[in-house]
Amino acid sequence: MAAKSFTPIRTRRVFEEVIDQFRAQMRSGQLRPGDKLPSERELARQFQASRNAVREALRTLEVAGFIELQTGAKGGAFCREIDARLVADSMRDMLHLGQLTIEHLTQARQWIETVVVKVACQRATEEDFAALEDNIELGVELMRQGRLQEKVVVNVEFHNILAEATKNPVLILNMRLLMDLTMHFARHAEPDVDPYHVEWRRKMMALLRTRDEAGAIKALEERLLRLQQRYHALAAQQAKAQSNAGSLARKRLATV
Repeated sequence: MAAKSFTPIRTRRVFEEVIDQFRAQMRSGQLRPGDKLPSERELARQFQASRNAVREALRTLEVAGFIELQTGAKGGAFCREIDARLVADSMRDMLHLGQLTIEHLTQARQWIETVVVKVACQRATEEDFAALEDNIELGVELMRQGRLQEKVVVNVEFHNILAEATKNPVLILNMRLLMDLTMHFARHAEPDVDPYHVEWRRKMMALLRTRDEAGAIKALEERLLRLQQRYHALAAQQAKAQSNAGSLARKRLATV
């Protein structure tokens, strides 16, 4: 599909106007994933801007994940599917910078996953139940084989499958973002072999099948509280280890 002609830029910075016009055409369906943008020269003519300014704007769009720049005879700027992982990467950066805490994450999960559980109780089909049960059994088998890191990934995916049962793409996307952040914490923790996790999932399955919204939400809240306590304990252990390592390094320097 050919892009609609862009309009000249009058006052704003070029890259801001390019992004706004690009997003507008994506929202309206005038541009779709896979579509090729006009050449750099043609964009400069349409925007009535310098080629250098357009080139910088295209790089900005590429970094933001909106387009892919390809080289070669058939190269150019192509529209991309918006990748939710780009948002998750930005949120992980915020975690590293201390701008997001485990409390923020747990609160957001409780608010959003409460809605997910409620809607899943109403809309889940036998196909959804089968996918959830397959996930539980795979986690059990991985634990039996001692493949604990893989089990963690499967356990996290349980919540994404639960979100799929809502049939709502916005809830599904938000849950995937939250579970991606949860995975950040999970990777830094010792894999938990407590049978509670399997028991909780099987309990949740029973509640979902009987469409018990109140019971499922209560079970979720208990699960998230336990998870928050575990990650707090992990953070305290890491802080203590870092403090001990710093003390040891200082002692070594003092003896040099």
